[in-house]
Amino acid sequence: MHSESVDYTVNGEAFTGYIAYDDSSSEKRPGVLLIHEWWGHSDFVREQADMLAAEGYTAFALDLFGSGKSANNPTDATELMNNALNTPGAIEARFRAALELLQQHETVDSQKIAAQGYCFGGAVALNMARLGIDLKGAISYHGTLQSDIQVKPGSIKAELQVYTGGADDMVPTEQVTGFVGEMQKAGVKFELTSYPGVKHGFTNPAATGKGEKFGIPLAYNADTAADAWKGTVAFYRRIFA
Repeated sequence: MHSESVDYTVNGEAFTGYIAYDDSSSEKRPGVLLIHEWWGHSDFVREQADMLAAEGYTAFALDLFGSGKSANNPTDATELMNNALNTPGAIEARFRAALELLQQHETVDSQKIAAQGYCFGGAVALNMARLGIDLKGAISYHGTLQSDIQVKPGSIKAELQVYTGGADDMVPTEQVTGFVGEMQKAGVKFELTSYPGVKHGFTNPAATGKGEKFGIPLAYNADTAADAWKGTVAFYRRIFA
């Protein structure tokens, strides 16, 4: 297994991602973009990339905030996230740059690309699909489901999967039902799994500690994380077949 940090630029700004793949094979394979939480690019998203590489994919954990920009508290995380969100076109441009980088990698079949994101990154994955970017699939783990993007029937090319916690205060029931209605109206093929009693951040082992430290409703759930991962692998096996 090969992995390394990747420095790249977007509109003159420096970013640092992470790529992982099995270098024992010379065959082209699907590529998966991973989008980090509001904390920024982290060891967690790199570990997730390693797991995807072990499943036979080339995984690229992109960077949406900039090289060296990450947070260890909610105040700084919110500032980083809002700076990216409030810069017109920044999220899409940074996503497209990472997408192009992955598509051009020597190990990747450029026609077979998906994106998956966590928390803030989950919302980004869904929004990139809403924008009609050519992805085979997009997955959101405990990501916000509402969006200002107006989706027209047929505009979403990706098949979608959503994993959300039934006790996630950041993704309340109204968001879930609104998302279902939005996707049905747009004619999108999607699956949504809601886990009873599960809180925000359930995929990340560090979530419980951060939640307790900062008084925010986060909690890791090992069983839920394992089930979502099992569903993820099955999803990619099917859409990339």
